[in-house]
Amino acid sequence: MMRISLTLLFFLLLASAAATAFAQVRPTPTPTPARPAVPQTPPGTVVPVPESRIALINTSLFADEKAGIFRFVDAVKALEPEFRARNQELTNLQNRITALAEEIKKLRQAPGNERLIQAKIEEGTRLRQDFDTRKQRLDEDASKRYEDVTAPISEQIGKAMDEFARQRGITMTLDFSKLLPALLTAVPAVDVTQAFIADFNRKNPRTATPPRP
Repeated sequence: MMRISLTLLFFLLLASAAATAFAQVRPTPTPTPARPAVPQTPPGTVVPVPESRIALINTSLFADEKAGIFRFVDAVKALEPEFRARNQELTNLQNRITALAEEIKKLRQAPGNERLIQAKIEEGTRLRQDFDTRKQRLDEDASKRYEDVTAPISEQIGKAMDEFARQRGITMTLDFSKLLPALLTAVPAVDVTQAFIADFNRKNPRTATPPRP
């Protein structure tokens, strides 16, 4: 895409004559450079328009376990064992926080438990802070590893998409998943998602047994 920005500078030189004893010096106007002549298309001239063919691909289906791109699915699923223990830690913390909330709720039903309730509230606050810190670190680490693992296969998919379009005379491919709010109509033949996925999986079969969840 080409972005063209046109900046128009307007200089207004204002000089007012004042009945004073001092002479006023008028600034010299800056000459406006001559604009190049724009070639005009003669009336009736037919401008050739290149033939075009637009296709849609729904990239959100690439990660579908059953109908997606198997190498991409396998790459993502291979990350799960790396973070399984840390995910379990977060689950345990969340369960403890939930249990504390239930304990506090029951303690408030009887008088004389103010000190115990306060202690449990403080414990719950510490657990929540620990949970938030651990989750933030986990999200950051998981996001980085996701980029590291999926970058090679994503690049491979991009090149395969270019070749797929070139072989079929497709001049423009749009990501269906990003256009859903703006896309009003489209004939089914325009959607080549399944055709591309099948073509990629055929040319790039799984290299190993799919990882178990």
